Amino acid sequence: MTATDPTATDSTPPTPPTCPFDFNQSLDFDPALADLMSRGTVTRIRLSYGDADAWLVTGFDAVRQVTTDRTFSRAAIIGKDFPRMTPEPIVSPESINVIDPPRISRLRRLTSQAFTKRRVDAMRPAIEAITHRLLDEMAAHGQPADLVHHLSERLPQETICELLGIPAPDRPWLQASALRMLSMTPDSRQDAAAAKAEIIAYFHELVTERRRAPGDDLLSVLAAARDGEDMFDDQELAVMAETLMLSGHDTATCQISDIAYLLLTRPELADRLRGAPRESLSRALDELLRYIPFRNGVGIPRVALKDAEIDGVRIRAGDFVHVSYLTANRDPERFPDPDVIDLDRPPTPHMTFGWGGHRCIAVPLAMAELETAIGLLLTRFPGLRLAVPPEEIRWDTRTIRRFPIELPVAWE
Repeated sequence: MTATDPTATDSTPPTPPTCPFDFNQSLDFDPALADLMSRGTVTRIRLSYGDADAWLVTGFDAVRQVTTDRTFSRAAIIGKDFPRMTPEPIVSPESINVIDPPRISRLRRLTSQAFTKRRVDAMRPAIEAITHRLLDEMAAHGQPADLVHHLSERLPQETICELLGIPAPDRPWLQASALRMLSMTPDSRQDAAAAKAEIIAYFHELVTERRRAPGDDLLSVLAAARDGEDMFDDQELAVMAETLMLSGHDTATCQISDIAYLLLTRPELADRLRGAPRESLSRALDELLRYIPFRNGVGIPRVALKDAEIDGVRIRAGDFVHVSYLTANRDPERFPDPDVIDLDRPPTPHMTFGWGGHRCIAVPLAMAELETAIGLLLTRFPGLRLAVPPEEIRWDTRTIRRFPIELPVAWE
């Protein structure tokens, strides 16, 4: 990613410095990114793919403005070669992630019925059973064991597949297809597009089956969801299932790995969380979610539908606008001492799960997975430690996600 001068005239050719989102070696912001942020909360940038520059919005209040103001539309990116970090757009044109109000409000009302506190609490025994089984297998494997393989990858994937009622023989293919779809390598465009189409086609068939013979799985619950006379059509439901499956493969996997890595390299924090009641554990995890970058970049932009102003910077109609939840979570105006992990920080909503109409609907499920995974891991393996020096940990560089490829651990 490169940055351009927001004060330059249209005739001024940009001379952008390099500005990577790269947190693989450190949780500190790259100096180039820190330099960009020092110029203001709204900066002109250029990404690796797409035929236009974009604005990058980094401050908490400015990000909140973009994510809640209908002037900035995600739906307007459809059909455009918008600026992005992956060769092929990850998001499907039909996805809830590129739908604007009021339609997205309708879909959120329907989907939220599957993620009420009552429903998620009912899911917890299944999540705990899967977690115990995976940790049993890790213990049986012996030391050293790869925590990514034994827990981080498998728990979110197995949980969402179990909840959606995906047949066990289909799960390895779905998980491999999701990785193909998330690739950032220049030669992966056609393969990523094919993977996305194959996943949605698969869920179309599964939706048809659940309409005919519903069960007690999440897909059947969504198929039966009603808002008055309104309900999902088959295409909406297939894309929603794809979105939930991808979220389970993407966000929760990274979060478990990254939180575990942080606790393994900061044992005093692990000691604070070990054996903590669920409420205290949840509050501490919320601070870690704020602090840790889970991506190496930005995701889906918005388009300004008319001229607007963000923090004193004029945005013209048709401009692309990216927001950075990562930098918003480190805004000192919102979070005092933002670069410090403070497990006693007063509860303050952050942006790790997004903001506004596109905030992740499945946050209650994600938190249940995190609380279970981290809580049981620390309780069952009190002497857990890295089996290699931290500098030997290898990090993913093929996708926009930030996570260790392997996390070798040992225990007492």
